[in-house]
Amino acid sequence: MFKFSRGSKKQNNKAIPAEDVLTPDMEKGEAGSEEIETALSIPDEWNMTEEDRYVYAFHNSQSPKLKRNQISIYGMELNRNSGNSVTVTGLIRSTVTQNITFGEATILLLGANDKLLARKEFDLSRLGTIPTNSARPWNFEFSERDFVEEMDELPTEWKLAFELKTEHRLDLEPSWEKALDAKAREALEKIVENAPELKENEVNFLGVKADLQENGNLIVTVLIRNGYNRGITLEQVPLGIRDASNEEVARGSFKLNDFTVKANTSKPWTFIFPKEMVKKENLDLSRWTAYPIQ
Repeated sequence: MFKFSRGSKKQNNKAIPAEDVLTPDMEKGEAGSEEIETALSIPDEWNMTEEDRYVYAFHNSQSPKLKRNQISIYGMELNRNSGNSVTVTGLIRSTVTQNITFGEATILLLGANDKLLARKEFDLSRLGTIPTNSARPWNFEFSERDFVEEMDELPTEWKLAFELKTEHRLDLEPSWEKALDAKAREALEKIVENAPELKENEVNFLGVKADLQENGNLIVTVLIRNGYNRGITLEQVPLGIRDASNEEVARGSFKLNDFTVKANTSKPWTFIFPKEMVKKENLDLSRWTAYPIQ
């Protein structure tokens, strides 16, 4: 079931609290300071050879001890396959105080200085039930499309890690950081917190404030919301505005310079529609929406 080839690498596998990975309905117990060794756990139905068992047991014995209620992936080997896919063999280790099972989980392959090399979602239910204080081996295969950039050579320094889901948060340009007082920032954070949940890999616009000036210009502040797990850079934003009548009342294209919205964040920006871009005289801005023009 597992192919193993010897090699060497540097790594610093970081253990994480169980609640960061396991589902909310699973009891995790309280963290402790006691250091715990894990025992190799291999289901009988895997029919693993004694040689492979010995190899995994050796790597498990070399892995750092964990504290109570932690989960870790200990990387062992990284090998290139035909077709430029890469297989990484690792040990999933658990000191959770009960048997655990996984579902879908996103695994990261990180290089030196934690640089992201590859990312892929795996069905870890195939691991089966992992007893407390145990380590179970698994092969993680990353195809060429899972890598963030082309990799000519295998890295000498790497590790595996769970991708931890972080709460969506506010991201501000430096100019906004300086201009906003604490009250205004708190108001924006509340809007971000209460906004509808983004789907994975979704980007949308959420209107914050709209004001029609005496000179006919329409000024709108919009939250650009990034549901991707990576930053996005916007150079040109074709933007439309609908008022309470659901009628498009303004549209325009705006050029942005070095404008990046970090992964899983929302960034506010103000757009000014000159009078010529405003299609309607009597706007009803009691409700309004902003949207990208396709």
